[in-house]
Amino acid sequence: MSDTTDEVRLVPCEPGQLTNDELRTLFLFEKLTDDQLTWISEHGCTMHMPAGGVVIREGDPADQFFVLLTGTIELTRRVGQDEVRTNRTEQRGVYMGATNAYLRDDGVQRNYMMSLRALDDSDFFVLSATDFGWMMREWFPMAIHLLEGLTIGMRNTQAAVSERQRLTALGALSAGLMHELNNPAAAASRATAALRQRVAGMRHKLAMLAAGKVEPEKLVALVELQEDVIERAAKAKPLTAMETADREDELGDWMDERNVTGGWDLAPVFAQGGLDIECLTLIEERVGTQKLLDQAIHWIGYALETEQLMTDIEDATGRVSSLVSAAKQYSQMDRAAHQWIDVHSGLDSTLVMLTHKIGDGVKVVKDYDRSLPQVPAHPAELNQVWTNLIDNAVQAMHGAGTLTIKTYREDDHVVVSVGDSGPGVPEELKKRVFEPFFTTKPVGEGTGLGLDISYRIVVNGHGGDIKLDSKPGDTKFLVRLPLTEPSSA
Repeated sequence: MSDTTDEVRLVPCEPGQLTNDELRTLFLFEKLTDDQLTWISEHGCTMHMPAGGVVIREGDPADQFFVLLTGTIELTRRVGQDEVRTNRTEQRGVYMGATNAYLRDDGVQRNYMMSLRALDDSDFFVLSATDFGWMMREWFPMAIHLLEGLTIGMRNTQAAVSERQRLTALGALSAGLMHELNNPAAAASRATAALRQRVAGMRHKLAMLAAGKVEPEKLVALVELQEDVIERAAKAKPLTAMETADREDELGDWMDERNVTGGWDLAPVFAQGGLDIECLTLIEERVGTQKLLDQAIHWIGYALETEQLMTDIEDATGRVSSLVSAAKQYSQMDRAAHQWIDVHSGLDSTLVMLTHKIGDGVKVVKDYDRSLPQVPAHPAELNQVWTNLIDNAVQAMHGAGTLTIKTYREDDHVVVSVGDSGPGVPEELKKRVFEPFFTTKPVGEGTGLGLDISYRIVVNGHGGDIKLDSKPGDTKFLVRLPLTEPSSA
């Protein structure tokens, strides 16, 4: 398709070329009075555009209103680096350009939303945006009030609903984050309480050992033995559930044979620490007496539990730290609004933030190309896109399925694919998924703005593209982000 960056060819516009009867053949003007038609004829002009000429360019100030007289035209819109045809027509009387010139001046620059090209020699009737706006406001005040109310009302409604959706999403993320933080925080609290009891028990057992008139060299040997046992536990390989159960039985029987007090309670502690009969035999050899063996095994058991509890606390606090780090990364609160980023960091932080919502029934598969270069982006905005796409995917699977996040390079773009194994999007709805307020979710469960917002962020904000590829069991949203800064032109 041709490039709309071609210079617009300014063709002379000749005033007064259409008579009242000629204007009345155009459906826009067929009901106007002779005086009104005369005013339009005096203020308008005709324009001839040779085949291939660009009549208006997307993004330029919308300062003219065009009505097609003859010829064939096409409307196109820039999507990322591609030019997409939105309409092709040869119908006489169709209009385009400054179609909203009648709206009150709100200080917002109005630009052409699409490009217009003549496919063959074409003729247009042209009014300036100023004249068209004055004509509409003066001749049709009631209609203008209705149109303004409709346009501004829809704009305000969309802004309000968009804000509400962002607040709702923020609330859901906050609730999920609090849930995720509560689990490790509660685990750390429980482990700390248990640790306090075990440390007190260790002090008590140490006092009992000392009161037992243990020879100094024996006590030193016990301390060394404790260190050896802790080191052995740290190096022990993890056991399966079946292996752990068998190990507990073996240790329990060994302690029971030697009349160790509460041996079956101590057996799980030693088994979790990865210790075996060989280790217990070593303890027995170093202790020597039966009475001292009972106290030594309890003392070492307390030491093992202490280590295990400290590991639990370390894991829990590490989880809290990682969640806080992910929340910080997700919100981008300490980073510039626009920068070069690695898309994987945003994807990972979003997955962490949505862990509670994803649930245990959804398997997450990450197929990342870590060699991808960085892209110029607004990271906080892209995180909103990832949130919307992942949230939609999880809801489509109803809590059970496979969520696949894939990244790869395609020419001069980085592509992020968010896929799910849900039922898919029906063919007749695929073209509407990016429309504002369109949703396939039940009433009250969706605003229909998530994908619209995502589209505007990716396409308008980053010069990229977002597409849907869907079939039953395999639905993917493909986000293409350019590797270069979008042109300012």
